[in-house]
Amino acid sequence: MNAAAPATLNNAQMQAVQHLDGPCLVLAGAGSGKTRVIVHKIARLLQHGLGPKQIAAITFTNKAAQEMRERAKALVGPRAAKDLAVSTFHSLGVRMLRADGTKVGLKPNFSILDSDDVLGVIREAGGCSDNNLARRWQWTISLWKNQGLDADGAEAAAANDEERVGARVMRLYQERLQAFQAVDFDDLIKLPLVLLQRDEEARAKWQEQFHHILVDEVQDTNAVQYELLKALTGNRQAFTAVGDDDQSIYGWRGATIENLKQLPQDFPALKVIALEQNYRSTGHILRAANAVIAGNPKIFEKKLWSDLGDGEPVRLLECDGEEHEAERAVARIQSLRGGQAGGVTSGAALKFSDFAVLYRANHQAKVFEQKLRAAQIPYKVSGGQSYFDRAEIKDLCAWLRLLVNNNDDPAFLRAVTTPKRGIGHQTLASLGEFANTWKVSLFEALFAPSLASALKGKAIDALHEFGREVNALQDRAAHTTGAEDAKALLLGWLKDIGYEQHLHDGEDSEKLATARWGNVLDFVDWMSRRCGGEITQDGGTFESERQSVLQVAQTISVIISLAERGEDQDVVTLSTLHAAKGLEWPHVVLVGVNEGLLPFRSGDDDMTAERLEEERRLMYVGITRARHTLAVSTLKRRKKGRDTVMGVPSRFIAEMKLDEVKLKEDPRERLKKLRDAMAAKVASSAAAGS
Repeated sequence: MNAAAPATLNNAQMQAVQHLDGPCLVLAGAGSGKTRVIVHKIARLLQHGLGPKQIAAITFTNKAAQEMRERAKALVGPRAAKDLAVSTFHSLGVRMLRADGTKVGLKPNFSILDSDDVLGVIREAGGCSDNNLARRWQWTISLWKNQGLDADGAEAAAANDEERVGARVMRLYQERLQAFQAVDFDDLIKLPLVLLQRDEEARAKWQEQFHHILVDEVQDTNAVQYELLKALTGNRQAFTAVGDDDQSIYGWRGATIENLKQLPQDFPALKVIALEQNYRSTGHILRAANAVIAGNPKIFEKKLWSDLGDGEPVRLLECDGEEHEAERAVARIQSLRGGQAGGVTSGAALKFSDFAVLYRANHQAKVFEQKLRAAQIPYKVSGGQSYFDRAEIKDLCAWLRLLVNNNDDPAFLRAVTTPKRGIGHQTLASLGEFANTWKVSLFEALFAPSLASALKGKAIDALHEFGREVNALQDRAAHTTGAEDAKALLLGWLKDIGYEQHLHDGEDSEKLATARWGNVLDFVDWMSRRCGGEITQDGGTFESERQSVLQVAQTISVIISLAERGEDQDVVTLSTLHAAKGLEWPHVVLVGVNEGLLPFRSGDDDMTAERLEEERRLMYVGITRARHTLAVSTLKRRKKGRDTVMGVPSRFIAEMKLDEVKLKEDPRERLKKLRDAMAAKVASSAAAGS
């Protein structure tokens, strides 16, 4: 919630905080202060006798979890906040499986595969060299898992030949995960649910552990996450679900709004409280948002209102095409920064970070990047390459994963070839055949006495040397704690394997190699601070227990896969509407609001009622990101593949019911007039001075 939030809770917020007996659903409209409600409810639960460890607050991103932890720390003090179980769904799953995973067939040091690793395993399981086909399998398998299906269930649910093949690949993929002692991200939700459903002792333990559970963004839960919530709450039914049915926009990845509909049926005592006062946006913006979302059927009634005043009318920019649209967006940013905008006094320059350009699909960003660069305006593209997606960081993580779990074959294959050590593809292929024959992992196969029957002596010597390096590093990592000792260990290891030289050998540019080594040193610092008990994220720092390098490595996959970088750069944000959810900016330009783009339509596919409703919610999310000003742009002509087609304004524009929609003056002309006026003022002052 932004700075406009009140010092005290409003009536609806207070009701939500004070309801401690039984299940509670808080319908938190955009900008209505949901995080404030959650942290105050945590404080109230502590006042009523619950211990910090008995309260779990579950979010969807590390950033949201960290913000919640920091705000709870400010409200209840660092000691209580330190023991609160504030985490993502996935981090909670890791915690449960590290403790009780043996009951579902996992060793304590199982590996967590990232998306690239999963793709490789699926490609190998399906005997497929086509990455696009393998990605389709990966996506389908993920959706099946999010629906709670295993390979048998997927085979029964398969609707066509392609899905039946996908179900068979899923079975082979799961067999390999079991052999690797590895899980994917979907398993971090699915397996804890299996644990609670099958093991009475584990179910009683975790239900006793958490006496009250608070779930943020409940409308984004999939079927398995919803069942996990039910299994954790048990008969006590002490939970607070916070969400907004009008912001359910992740159906394409398995989230289902049906969970919200199901809550009153599953929990008849459910108390429903709507937060309708918005502390973010002006009246004109909220009226447009309410008008659009009114086109959707309602699960629960609510209507946002604000006492921030009407503000500027929402503007409609009619553009000739994509380039013109990008030029007008840039001109609007320049114009607002140079003049008066949304209550900002003339002459007080806005920051670039006060602006966002939002669009439906990633491909729309390119032309805006070009025009912003041409205008020398700094920007970032939300969802661009993460620091943790860089090749050098993935190399180091592969080594660390192998230390944690010697059966992690994807990590083995990356580590053994990075840096190169004379172990080629043929050697690895032979090792793989040997390991497959004897049903052992690649690492375990290294030390098999009969390996000499499959490989020559020189190749075996190189593999043995690698195995000894891993074992030695694993032993030292298990016994090294504290920031300084961890840093010394990691730097010494990198020197021993010649990693800096490996980066320089692999780059033509000395500057690029040096930058990559700088990323490695940053990673070493990051790991070391965690070993020392210091965790810093998104500008906040909190203390944790000192850990060994091996202990930090055990959780690194889930940490880095959900990590989000800091938001403190002074740059314009370019973002998809999906990535913008949960964020806000003083000034927003919502672009490409045309039929076919928003609502999105691929080819001649039918627009079902459910899909249209989700697209309308996406429009609603876009509108409600804006605090002071909102401009909506539509194209008269737009590109569709290699063709240019007539642009039809989105039906959502009419649904906004704007009174003043046309910006008749091109912002470039407005900017020119502003500059002319300023120049005249300067000239007048100079003349007066002379």
